[in-house]
Amino acid sequence: MDYDVIVVGAGLAGLVATTEIADAGKKVLLLDQEPESSLGGQAWWSFGGLFLVDSPEQRRMGIKDSKELAWQDWLGTAGFDRGKEDYWGKKWAQEYIEFAAGEKREWLRNMGVRFFPVVGWAERGGYLADGHGNSVPRFHIVWGTGPGIVAPFERKLREQIKNRLVEYRPRHRVDQLLTRNGTVEGVSGAILEPSSVSRGEESSRVVIGEFEFTSSIVMVTSGGIGANHDLIRQNWPKRLGTPPKQMLSGVPAHVDGRMLTITEQAGGHIVNRDRMWHYTEGIKNWNPIWNLHGIRILPGPSSIWLDAKGKRFPSPNFPGFDTLGTLEAIQKTGYSYSWFILTQKIIEREFALSGSEQNPDLTGKSIKQVLGRALPGASAPVQAFMDKGEDFVIADNLPILVEGMNNLTEEKLLHLEEIEKQIQARDREIENSFTKDLQITAIRGARNYLGDKLIRVAKPHKILDPKNGPLIAVRLNIISRKTLGGLQTDLSARVLDSSGNPIPGLYAAGEVSGFGGGGVHGYRALEGTFLGGCLFSGRVAGRAIAKELQ
Repeated sequence: MDYDVIVVGAGLAGLVATTEIADAGKKVLLLDQEPESSLGGQAWWSFGGLFLVDSPEQRRMGIKDSKELAWQDWLGTAGFDRGKEDYWGKKWAQEYIEFAAGEKREWLRNMGVRFFPVVGWAERGGYLADGHGNSVPRFHIVWGTGPGIVAPFERKLREQIKNRLVEYRPRHRVDQLLTRNGTVEGVSGAILEPSSVSRGEESSRVVIGEFEFTSSIVMVTSGGIGANHDLIRQNWPKRLGTPPKQMLSGVPAHVDGRMLTITEQAGGHIVNRDRMWHYTEGIKNWNPIWNLHGIRILPGPSSIWLDAKGKRFPSPNFPGFDTLGTLEAIQKTGYSYSWFILTQKIIEREFALSGSEQNPDLTGKSIKQVLGRALPGASAPVQAFMDKGEDFVIADNLPILVEGMNNLTEEKLLHLEEIEKQIQARDREIENSFTKDLQITAIRGARNYLGDKLIRVAKPHKILDPKNGPLIAVRLNIISRKTLGGLQTDLSARVLDSSGNPIPGLYAAGEVSGFGGGGVHGYRALEGTFLGGCLFSGRVAGRAIAKELQ
């Protein structure tokens, strides 16, 4: 055998697994089709949110959390109902809750990871107590965002490369898993020409050679299908309506799902193909890095959300409450876009943009710049989109705003009178401290949490009052992101065949395995659980492999 282990994919799950295996003194070959500039994969681009339970950060903010409450929220969100397909995913979920409430934070802190002190409240739900959503804030932002979570594992990897425990070969595209008598014994594929593209940019697929390597174990950590829109539409669930005709991409082109098919051809069992996670608040990047590059707005709860025809979405389809519920509502309108209408006061307090590059203050660990968010005006990245983004309309009054909104689309579906009527009705509800408008109730409820009141949720005010302006409209696009199904694995991350038996020599972790078990999230996620799923499944797999090789 050439190596003890071959890891296919140098994203976060691959880095974690590789470093765990090398820590045990085993020799690892790490392969990736992209150039070295993309080491760390999608995690590098992320906002760096991690799901933690009963953390010191939560307790300091007055949040009372527990494993029991977190498990209640997970079950209400996941909706596990598929018997054999959900069997291992549910078991992984139980283990993940234990991890998030236990050693996850201390493990990361020991590697130098620190957290922003204010805990975010994502996926708030809006249903009953045992339904979808986070009952309490659990979204812990890594100080340094995505690069901050990748850095300690990259440092460890570089040291292991120096010590000849790891051999890292970028531009090596795996095309086949080598098997003999049902056992996976290696990989073969194509060597791609060197590429000097920057991180995220599409790289060449010109082949300059071939390779074949053997090992005791092959581990697949190649990610999902987020950039493969044809495959997304092919697997699109009927429950979410018709697949979008147009989508933005939340991930670079190399997130293509190739290794799912390749692993399936070697006997791996894929489950929950129709479970996926796409955002509804996508805006086209005015300064794109990859094709159809979309950025997700991380909204507070105050913007008025209208469908393509200008009709307000019903409860609980409010910003930040139920991602897939709102996606379903949007797709059932027959259009793949929707609208926010808000004010300058709302955008200053409530608009953040997902991604490490859109948060230079947090990514750069600048306390001074972070404190600048409290000053009047939108943050610099948000202001750049207001100035240059094609999805933004800014106006001093509603007639001009609606005219500008119609000018952004070919259909011109919006009617001033109808939109004005709905916003006026909403504004009348602001007069009292009580209301029948559940979005206003949600806003006031959010401000009961100190973190939201201080930096995240604007004080309720009338949208049409000129003193709160100017008015802002944002066209929101569907933006592709995560694969929730994948290769079914047991609790040691061994890939299972269609009969439920482990395939000798084959492991998987990260998004390619549905972040564990072929679907740890079930139908939908609680947020902060994607990066954490890569960390957890990569760690479990790496330690299980090291134990097997002992």
